[in-house]
Amino acid sequence: MPKPLCLIVDDSRIIRKVARRIVEGLGFDVSEACDGIEGLEQCLQAMPDLVLLDWRMPTMDGMDFLARLKEISADRMPKVLFCSMESDPRRIAEALAAGADDYVMKPFDGDILESKIDEVGALKARVA
Repeated sequence: MPKPLCLIVDDSRIIRKVARRIVEGLGFDVSEACDGIEGLEQCLQAMPDLVLLDWRMPTMDGMDFLARLKEISADRMPKVLFCSMESDPRRIAEALAAGADDYVMKPFDGDILESKIDEVGALKARVA
């Protein structure tokens, strides 16, 4: 059985590296994108099971990415976790209303990220 796929969309190479190490340890295959446009291109090639999504990125930000992702994945929307330093509760509510499954503050550690991934049900896909 193939491993579930996690796409990490973040303009920070360091964040992508840290997140990759964590989610690979949880049994996911991982792909990376440095902005929303690259992330959407990867989704068109292979729709992930989970997306870790930064809010503020050049070219296409996380909210625009999320809106476009919903357009192209109508029948198989991946779980989406916003990973950002955004702390305004109204902005977090906006992300959730736009279709994100949950939100995790940067910087995060392995325990926090694993907990959030489990809460949105993405770990269940891994063992199903």
